[in-house]
Amino acid sequence: MKPHDFLAVEFESHRPHLKAVAYRMLGSLTEAEDAVQEAWLRLARSNADDIDNLEGWLTTVVGRVCLDMLRSRKVRREDPLEDRLPDPVVSRDDASDAGDPEQQALLADSVGLALLVVLESLTPAERLAFVLHDMFGLPFEEIAPIVDRTPATAKKLASRARQRVRGAAPSPDPDLADQRRVVDAFMAAARGGDFDALLAVLDPDVVLRVDGGTLAGGMKIVRGAAAVAGGASTFHRTTAVVGHPALINGVAGLIITSDGQPISVMSFTIADGKIATIDILSDLDRLSGLDLADVIG
Repeated sequence: MKPHDFLAVEFESHRPHLKAVAYRMLGSLTEAEDAVQEAWLRLARSNADDIDNLEGWLTTVVGRVCLDMLRSRKVRREDPLEDRLPDPVVSRDDASDAGDPEQQALLADSVGLALLVVLESLTPAERLAFVLHDMFGLPFEEIAPIVDRTPATAKKLASRARQRVRGAAPSPDPDLADQRRVVDAFMAAARGGDFDALLAVLDPDVVLRVDGGTLAGGMKIVRGAAAVAGGASTFHRTTAVVGHPALINGVAGLIITSDGQPISVMSFTIADGKIATIDILSDLDRLSGLDLADVIG
Protein backbone atom coordinates (compact mmCIF):
# COMPACT_ATOMS: atom_id res chain seq x y z
CA MET A 1 0.00 0.00 0.00
CA LYS A 2 1.35 3.44 -0.94
CA PRO A 3 2.04 5.86 1.95
CA HIS A 4 -0.72 8.23 0.79
CA ASP A 5 -3.22 5.36 0.58
CA PHE A 6 -2.24 4.14 4.04
CA LEU A 7 -2.71 7.66 5.41
CA ALA A 8 -6.15 7.84 3.80
CA VAL A 9 -7.17 4.57 5.44
CA GLU A 10 -5.94 5.82 8.80
CA PHE A 11 -7.82 9.07 8.37
CA GLU A 12 -11.06 7.27 7.51
CA SER A 13 -10.81 5.28 10.72
CA HIS A 14 -10.90 8.60 12.62
CA ARG A 15 -13.63 10.21 10.51
CA PRO A 16 -16.60 9.31 12.81
CA HIS A 17 -14.82 10.84 15.81
CA LEU A 18 -13.83 13.96 13.87
CA LYS A 19 -17.32 14.51 12.49
CA ALA A 20 -18.76 14.12 15.99
CA VAL A 21 -16.37 16.81 17.26
CA ALA A 22 -17.20 19.14 14.37
CA TYR A 23 -20.96 18.59 14.70
CA ARG A 24 -20.93 19.51 18.37
CA MET A 25 -18.82 22.55 17.58
CA LEU A 26 -20.89 23.78 14.63
CA GLY A 27 -24.41 22.34 14.93
CA SER A 28 -24.41 21.88 11.17
CA LEU A 29 -23.88 18.52 9.45
CA THR A 30 -22.77 20.15 6.20
CA GLU A 31 -20.26 22.43 7.91
CA ALA A 32 -19.05 19.49 9.98
CA GLU A 33 -18.29 17.61 6.77
CA ASP A 34 -16.43 20.66 5.45
CA ALA A 35 -14.34 20.88 8.63
CA VAL A 36 -13.42 17.19 8.44
CA GLN A 37 -12.48 17.54 4.77
CA GLU A 38 -10.24 20.50 5.61
CA ALA A 39 -8.54 18.38 8.26
CA TRP A 40 -7.80 15.74 5.62
CA LEU A 41 -6.33 18.36 3.28
CA ARG A 42 -4.06 19.64 6.04
CA LEU A 43 -3.00 16.11 6.92
CA ALA A 44 -2.23 15.32 3.29
CA ARG A 45 0.02 18.40 3.11
CA SER A 46 1.82 17.61 6.35
CA ASN A 47 4.71 15.30 7.18
CA ALA A 48 2.71 12.51 8.79
CA ASP A 49 5.88 10.79 10.02
CA ASP A 50 6.27 13.61 12.55
CA ILE A 51 2.81 13.01 14.08
CA ASP A 52 2.96 10.79 17.18
CA ASN A 53 -0.76 10.79 18.04
CA LEU A 54 -2.81 11.02 14.85
CA GLU A 55 -6.23 11.21 16.52
CA GLY A 56 -5.06 13.95 18.88
CA TRP A 57 -3.46 15.86 16.02
CA LEU A 58 -6.59 15.59 13.87
CA THR A 59 -8.87 16.55 16.77
CA THR A 60 -6.77 19.66 17.34
CA VAL A 61 -6.88 20.55 13.64
CA VAL A 62 -10.66 20.09 13.47
CA GLY A 63 -10.98 22.22 16.60
CA ARG A 64 -8.99 25.03 15.00
CA VAL A 65 -10.98 24.81 11.76
CA CYS A 66 -14.28 24.90 13.64
CA LEU A 67 -13.13 27.80 15.79
CA ASP A 68 -12.27 29.78 12.65
CA MET A 69 -15.67 28.91 11.15
CA LEU A 70 -17.50 30.02 14.30
CA ARG A 71 -15.58 33.28 14.43
CA SER A 72 -16.24 33.91 10.75
CA ARG A 73 -19.93 33.21 11.33
CA LYS A 74 -19.99 35.84 14.09
CA VAL A 75 -18.25 38.43 11.91
CA ARG A 76 -20.44 37.88 8.84
CA ARG A 77 -23.66 37.71 10.84
CA GLU A 78 -25.14 35.85 7.89
CA ASP A 79 -27.93 33.44 8.86
CA PRO A 80 -26.63 33.04 12.42
CA LEU A 81 -27.33 29.59 13.83
CA GLU A 82 -28.48 31.23 17.06
CA ASP A 83 -31.61 32.16 15.11
CA ARG A 84 -32.32 28.65 13.88
CA LEU A 85 -32.28 25.11 15.18
CA PRO A 86 -29.16 23.00 14.68
CA ASP A 87 -29.33 20.20 12.12
CA PRO A 88 -31.05 17.15 13.62
CA VAL A 89 -29.56 13.65 13.44
CA VAL A 90 -32.53 11.44 12.57
CA SER A 91 -32.62 7.66 12.88
CA ARG A 92 -35.21 4.91 13.11
CA ASP A 93 -36.95 4.39 16.42
CA ASP A 94 -35.78 0.77 16.49
CA ALA A 95 -32.15 1.96 16.26
CA SER A 96 -31.57 -0.35 13.28
CA ASP A 97 -28.66 1.84 12.15
CA ALA A 98 -26.84 1.48 15.47
CA GLY A 99 -24.06 -0.43 13.73
CA ASP A 100 -23.02 2.65 11.72
CA PRO A 101 -19.88 4.00 13.45
CA GLU A 102 -20.48 7.54 12.22
CA GLN A 103 -24.09 7.48 13.47
CA GLN A 104 -22.95 6.06 16.80
CA ALA A 105 -20.38 8.83 17.22
CA LEU A 106 -22.89 11.55 16.34
CA LEU A 107 -25.43 10.21 18.83
CA ALA A 108 -23.03 9.47 21.69
CA ASP A 109 -23.74 11.16 25.03
CA SER A 110 -27.29 12.07 23.91
CA VAL A 111 -26.28 15.44 22.54
CA GLY A 112 -29.84 16.54 21.84
CA LEU A 113 -31.02 19.59 19.98
CA ALA A 114 -31.77 21.37 23.27
CA LEU A 115 -28.11 21.12 24.29
CA LEU A 116 -26.89 22.20 20.85
CA VAL A 117 -29.16 25.26 21.04
CA VAL A 118 -27.46 26.27 24.30
CA LEU A 119 -24.02 25.70 22.77
CA GLU A 120 -24.94 28.20 20.05
CA SER A 121 -25.19 30.89 22.74
CA LEU A 122 -21.58 30.41 23.89
CA THR A 123 -18.64 32.37 22.55
CA PRO A 124 -16.55 30.40 20.04
CA ALA A 125 -13.74 29.96 22.57
CA GLU A 126 -16.13 28.81 25.32
CA ARG A 127 -17.75 26.35 22.99
CA LEU A 128 -14.45 24.88 21.88
CA ALA A 129 -13.14 24.52 25.44
CA PHE A 130 -16.38 22.89 26.62
CA VAL A 131 -16.76 20.52 23.66
CA LEU A 132 -13.14 19.38 23.53
CA HIS A 133 -12.72 18.98 27.30
CA ASP A 134 -16.14 17.99 28.65
CA MET A 135 -17.31 15.90 25.71
CA PHE A 136 -14.05 14.49 24.35
CA GLY A 137 -11.67 14.64 27.31
CA LEU A 138 -8.93 16.74 25.73
CA PRO A 139 -6.66 18.21 28.42
CA PHE A 140 -6.58 21.98 28.80
CA GLU A 141 -2.86 21.96 27.94
CA GLU A 142 -3.84 20.87 24.42
CA ILE A 143 -6.89 23.16 24.20
CA ALA A 144 -5.02 26.30 25.28
CA PRO A 145 -2.93 26.79 22.09
CA ILE A 146 -6.04 26.43 19.90
CA VAL A 147 -7.74 29.40 21.60
CA ASP A 148 -4.48 31.33 22.21
CA ARG A 149 -4.96 31.20 25.98
CA THR A 150 -3.15 29.69 28.95
CA PRO A 151 -4.38 26.31 30.24
CA ALA A 152 -5.80 28.07 33.30
CA THR A 153 -7.81 30.46 31.11
CA ALA A 154 -8.99 27.60 28.90
CA LYS A 155 -10.22 25.87 32.06
CA LYS A 156 -12.16 29.00 33.02
CA LEU A 157 -13.72 29.13 29.55
CA ALA A 158 -14.96 25.57 29.93
CA SER A 159 -16.21 26.28 33.45
CA ARG A 160 -18.27 29.28 32.30
CA ALA A 161 -19.71 27.23 29.46
CA ARG A 162 -20.53 24.36 31.82
CA GLN A 163 -22.48 26.64 34.14
CA ARG A 164 -24.58 28.00 31.27
CA VAL A 165 -25.24 24.54 29.90
CA ARG A 166 -26.32 23.15 33.27
CA GLY A 167 -28.71 26.02 33.78
CA ALA A 168 -30.32 25.91 30.35
CA ALA A 169 -30.11 22.37 28.92
CA PRO A 170 -31.95 19.71 30.97
CA SER A 171 -30.48 16.21 30.94
CA PRO A 172 -32.87 13.77 29.25
CA ASP A 173 -34.19 10.73 31.12
CA PRO A 174 -32.08 7.77 29.97
CA ASP A 175 -34.80 5.21 29.27
CA LEU A 176 -36.05 5.49 25.68
CA ALA A 177 -39.19 3.48 26.41
CA ASP A 178 -40.15 5.95 29.14
CA GLN A 179 -39.42 8.84 26.78
CA ARG A 180 -41.64 7.30 24.12
CA ARG A 181 -44.53 6.82 26.55
CA VAL A 182 -44.44 10.52 27.45
CA VAL A 183 -44.28 11.57 23.77
CA ASP A 184 -47.19 9.25 22.94
CA ALA A 185 -49.20 10.71 25.82
CA PHE A 186 -48.46 14.22 24.55
CA MET A 187 -49.59 13.37 21.03
CA ALA A 188 -52.75 11.61 22.26
CA ALA A 189 -53.65 14.66 24.35
CA ALA A 190 -52.87 17.02 21.47
CA ARG A 191 -54.99 15.00 19.03
CA GLY A 192 -57.84 14.93 21.54
CA GLY A 193 -57.57 18.65 22.27
CA ASP A 194 -57.24 17.74 25.96
CA PHE A 195 -55.70 20.79 27.63
CA ASP A 196 -55.50 19.22 31.12
CA ALA A 197 -53.84 16.05 29.80
CA LEU A 198 -51.29 18.21 28.02
CA LEU A 199 -50.50 20.10 31.21
CA ALA A 200 -49.98 16.75 32.95
CA VAL A 201 -47.06 15.79 30.67
CA LEU A 202 -45.45 19.24 30.33
CA ASP A 203 -42.89 20.66 32.72
CA PRO A 204 -44.20 23.99 34.10
CA ASP A 205 -41.20 25.76 32.53
CA VAL A 206 -41.29 23.89 29.20
CA VAL A 207 -39.72 25.67 26.23
CA LEU A 208 -41.05 25.20 22.70
CA ARG A 209 -38.86 26.28 19.77
CA VAL A 210 -40.20 26.23 16.21
CA ASP A 211 -37.86 26.90 13.29
CA GLY A 212 -39.90 27.51 10.15
CA GLY A 213 -37.04 29.02 8.17
CA THR A 214 -36.40 32.54 6.98
CA LEU A 215 -39.63 32.82 5.01
CA ALA A 216 -41.60 31.93 8.13
CA GLY A 217 -39.82 34.57 10.19
CA GLY A 218 -37.10 32.40 11.69
CA MET A 219 -37.29 30.72 15.08
CA LYS A 220 -40.26 31.30 17.37
CA ILE A 221 -40.06 30.48 21.08
CA VAL A 222 -42.96 29.76 23.45
CA ARG A 223 -42.37 29.35 27.19
CA GLY A 224 -44.51 27.85 29.92
CA ALA A 225 -46.84 24.86 30.10
CA ALA A 226 -50.08 26.81 29.68
CA ALA A 227 -48.90 28.57 26.52
CA VAL A 228 -47.48 25.39 24.98
CA ALA A 229 -50.56 23.34 25.89
CA GLY A 230 -52.82 26.03 24.47
CA GLY A 231 -51.11 25.81 21.10
CA ALA A 232 -50.84 22.00 21.09
CA SER A 233 -54.49 21.53 22.04
CA THR A 234 -55.51 22.92 18.63
CA PHE A 235 -53.61 20.08 16.91
CA HIS A 236 -56.78 17.97 16.75
CA ARG A 237 -58.16 20.36 14.15
CA THR A 238 -55.46 19.20 11.73
CA THR A 239 -56.53 15.70 10.72
CA ALA A 240 -54.37 15.16 7.64
CA VAL A 241 -51.06 14.75 9.45
CA VAL A 242 -49.32 11.59 10.68
CA GLY A 243 -46.64 11.28 13.36
CA HIS A 244 -43.90 8.72 12.73
CA PRO A 245 -41.81 7.65 15.75
CA ALA A 246 -38.12 8.40 15.31
CA LEU A 247 -34.97 9.07 17.27
CA ILE A 248 -33.85 12.68 17.01
CA ASN A 249 -30.28 13.06 18.23
CA GLY A 250 -30.75 9.84 20.16
CA VAL A 251 -33.92 10.82 22.04
CA ALA A 252 -37.60 10.16 21.36
CA GLY A 253 -39.08 12.28 18.60
CA LEU A 254 -41.44 12.35 15.66
CA ILE A 255 -41.42 12.96 11.94
CA ILE A 256 -44.69 14.66 11.01
CA THR A 257 -45.95 14.07 7.48
CA SER A 258 -48.85 15.37 5.43
CA ASP A 259 -49.90 13.37 2.36
CA GLY A 260 -46.75 11.31 2.86
CA GLN A 261 -44.40 14.31 2.76
CA PRO A 262 -42.36 15.42 5.81
CA ILE A 263 -43.49 18.77 7.16
CA SER A 264 -41.61 18.82 10.47
CA VAL A 265 -39.16 17.04 12.74
CA MET A 266 -40.06 17.14 16.45
CA SER A 267 -37.54 16.49 19.20
CA PHE A 268 -38.55 16.16 22.86
CA THR A 269 -36.38 16.41 25.95
CA ILE A 270 -38.00 14.33 28.70
CA ALA A 271 -36.62 15.17 32.14
CA ASP A 272 -38.03 13.70 35.36
CA GLY A 273 -40.95 12.23 33.41
CA LYS A 274 -42.06 15.58 31.97
CA ILE A 275 -41.46 17.31 28.63
CA ALA A 276 -38.87 20.01 29.31
CA THR A 277 -38.24 21.14 25.73
CA ILE A 278 -39.82 20.64 22.33
CA ASP A 279 -37.78 21.55 19.25
CA ILE A 280 -39.58 21.59 15.91
CA LEU A 281 -37.83 22.01 12.57
CA SER A 282 -40.44 22.85 9.93
CA ASP A 283 -38.20 24.61 7.39
CA LEU A 284 -39.12 22.68 4.24
CA ASP A 285 -35.85 23.59 2.50
CA ARG A 286 -33.81 22.08 5.31
CA LEU A 287 -36.13 19.10 5.66
CA SER A 288 -35.61 18.29 1.99
CA GLY A 289 -31.91 17.86 2.72
CA LEU A 290 -32.50 15.19 5.38
CA ASP A 291 -32.74 11.50 4.55
CA LEU A 292 -36.12 10.73 6.12
CA ALA A 293 -37.49 8.15 3.68
CA ASP A 294 -36.27 5.16 5.69
CA VAL A 295 -37.77 6.58 8.89
CA ILE A 296 -41.25 7.29 7.57
CA GLY A 297 -41.12 4.14 5.40
